[in-house]
Amino acid sequence: MLELGITFDLTQLVIDNEIAKMVRTATNGVEINDESIALEVTSKVGPGGNFLNAEHTLRHMREQSHSKLIDRRMWEPWENSGSKDMTQRAHEELLSILENHKPEPLPPETLSVLRSIVENAEGELKEKEAQEMR
Repeated sequence: MLELGITFDLTQLVIDNEIAKMVRTATNGVEINDESIALEVTSKVGPGGNFLNAEHTLRHMREQSHSKLIDRRMWEPWENSGSKDMTQRAHEELLSILENHKPEPLPPETLSVLRSIVENAEGELKEKEAQEMR
């Protein structure tokens, strides 16, 4: 957000949303149990071993945050796929959202409450303007 919300960048909003999801994932903590500790896998692989090809790693790697905007590939694959930075990927995501997202309509009771809030605010504003005119 720029200028206290007067100017707003929707691409930045997509980036901010991604950061918020990552923070939420991090602040939820890490579940500690027999499966997550993976004592059997640790013993089998041993010090200096490779956990990446272990079935346990494959099964649990999807539990970590998966950013649509952060490209974690090595340099050459990233470069060969267009060298897009986070802002470019966020802008593409924004365009996709604007083109494809179909939000569910609000329930009628929610719309009624919102309509009431707006009508009350408009009434208060008109009353204030009338007082200022006197």
